[in-house]
Amino acid sequence: MHIPDGYLGPPTYLAAYAAIAPIWALAARKVKDTFEARRVPLLAISAAFSFLIMMFNIPIPGGSTGHAVGAVLVAIAVGPWGACIAVSIAVVIQALMFGDGGITSIGANCFNMAFIMPFTGYYLFKALDRVFGGRKGSAFAAAAASYLGLNLAAFATSVEFGIQPLLHTGADGRPLYCPYPLSATIPAMMGEHLFLFGFVEAIVTGLVVFYLQKSRSAWILGPVGAEVTT
Repeated sequence: MHIPDGYLGPPTYLAAYAAIAPIWALAARKVKDTFEARRVPLLAISAAFSFLIMMFNIPIPGGSTGHAVGAVLVAIAVGPWGACIAVSIAVVIQALMFGDGGITSIGANCFNMAFIMPFTGYYLFKALDRVFGGRKGSAFAAAAASYLGLNLAAFATSVEFGIQPLLHTGADGRPLYCPYPLSATIPAMMGEHLFLFGFVEAIVTGLVVFYLQKSRSAWILGPVGAEVTT
């Protein structure tokens, strides 16, 4: 799902930076003001987890990659604002040190994976957990929420790719950046995520949440799904 350099035109990637910058600022303030001191190390663990799971990626035709992200699992553990910080750190390190995702695309990649995914997934998890409840119900809620969150992030990525031919063309009519229209980018991105990577994300998230509840791991302090003060 990482967008490389050269696939988004300046108006798109600058707009993404403009959108994610205030979200980063708000997330930093909320984490600083409300995050319990004993949970601060979880941010580092969460960033490392997200970084690790995103390293196992498969190229997707059109210039992106498909992989699990772990953002919803992180959001369940440390809250959506903490997840925004943790996943953003992972995305930035991957871009700067490993070339996984472009420098110009950091804003877009973080908006997709560190904002859309953890927030939509977290609040869906909260809603489903109230309905199903119990250890198995919470695990199912986490799996379903992570599946939807990943696919919403993938959809946003496909739209960002697909609008480039509409925004930027040369004098001869050829696209200057991503050359593929929405009719190509949406099926390419969503096919892999709906039928492969989404299930990987769901299985990993559901199993981890189930195990953490069973073991009462200190990684999640209090009941899984309990409201966190972030």
